[in-house]
Amino acid sequence: MSMSKLFESELNVVNVGLAMFEEDIAAQGATVRTLDWAPPGGGKAEVIAALDKLENPEIAAKIAAANAEAADRIMNAKPMLVGFGRAIDVVPGMTATTILHAGPPITWERMSGPMKGAVTGALVFEGLAADLEDAARVAASGKITFSPCHEHDCVGSMAGVTSASMYMHVVRNETHGNYAYTNLSEQMAKILRMGANDQSVIDRLVWMRDVLGPMLKEAMEIGGAIDLRLMLAQALHMGDEAHNRNVAGTVLLFQALAPALLQTGFSTAQKKEVFDFIASSDYFSGPTWMATAKAALDAAHGIENSTIVTTMARNGVEFGIRVSGLPGNHWLTGPAQKVIGPMFAGYKPEDSGLDIGDSAITETYGFGGFAMAAAPAIVALVGGTVEEAIAYTHAMGEITTTENRNITIPSLGFQGLPTAIDVRKVLDTGILPVINTAIAHKDAGIGMIGAGITHPPAEAFEKAILALAEKLA
Repeated sequence: MSMSKLFESELNVVNVGLAMFEEDIAAQGATVRTLDWAPPGGGKAEVIAALDKLENPEIAAKIAAANAEAADRIMNAKPMLVGFGRAIDVVPGMTATTILHAGPPITWERMSGPMKGAVTGALVFEGLAADLEDAARVAASGKITFSPCHEHDCVGSMAGVTSASMYMHVVRNETHGNYAYTNLSEQMAKILRMGANDQSVIDRLVWMRDVLGPMLKEAMEIGGAIDLRLMLAQALHMGDEAHNRNVAGTVLLFQALAPALLQTGFSTAQKKEVFDFIASSDYFSGPTWMATAKAALDAAHGIENSTIVTTMARNGVEFGIRVSGLPGNHWLTGPAQKVIGPMFAGYKPEDSGLDIGDSAITETYGFGGFAMAAAPAIVALVGGTVEEAIAYTHAMGEITTTENRNITIPSLGFQGLPTAIDVRKVLDTGILPVINTAIAHKDAGIGMIGAGITHPPAEAFEKAILALAEKLA
């Protein structure tokens, strides 16, 4: 074809430039598609050099073997709910004056509004402060030990604040023998984990300590262990994504607990209170799935040469990740991001606090935002379209190592969950993990004001690849 005839023929254009180029080409009547592409490592020379080092055939072979082991450990983990107990009795390293929080380490002075609200509320609840004003003084006094939940085999949603007398799920990974813990759901909206801390919040926590927790503990002693991996797989087949949509999961968990709850020694009135509380929100099982994911991912942490992400967590100021091949509590951090999504009536985006909570452990495992294709109804809460929800799940397959054969998505032909996030793939593709999450007000004392979608900062993954390259190469 001559050059002149080329320009006379119909054009089909692939645009790898800015989106505005697509608009200009389309205005000329041509068919155009824009490729969602970014240079590896964001075009940063030191990140690209680190990626190149890890492509050395000998190193790459070691990484492939380590990542296969990490993925197998995640998929073969069998988390079982084996009990409930007070944090002081079950959580490693817990003391009467310890407050666990979400995300990477942070000091009282640097905490966000929601986390400060939760901390002060917890101190009043524990009797360590007379009121909220006194609690702020106690928190700043140096007498309270603040520590990340993740460094105590725990996870905590939103502010993640966990104190000594709060009741915890006790989850045992039957395959690998490790344990994971998380506290009970307060249900939704005006609650401690969202930063609310008035007397109604404290009263609810007292009831959970004195009635709900002990009844659940006794029920588990009567009914025995519950297979959470199987239950999670069922919930996803019933339309949950098990982070912010938990309709099916809560029904399944309650179904498993109810017979034993009825057999406990508590009064009929107290049993009705517990049943009514569970029925008050679909979120009752939300923390259960967080502990499920934590138990599986901790089993994959500390594998030499692995580039698999085992933790994603946020404290409202920083977003932190941990990587299997960087053992222990080696946090790689970047700034916490905004969450974009629908707001409750009366609130504006500028009222929002930044991304917060350990609940991104669900996405780290492969459900939540990674499994939105299983739960199209989630878009009513977090915004977007069903097509976008499906696209998120497909995109997460680009940055993960395998598909989880034990937990599948019916709408995608029973494809397994995208499993085992690889730091290298995140930086090679420029695709960041997607997280769906609640939005807390930026100030203490208010609570949940919306929900939406967010992503980690690329900076955390860049720090991880640099550390991995230094260690492995």
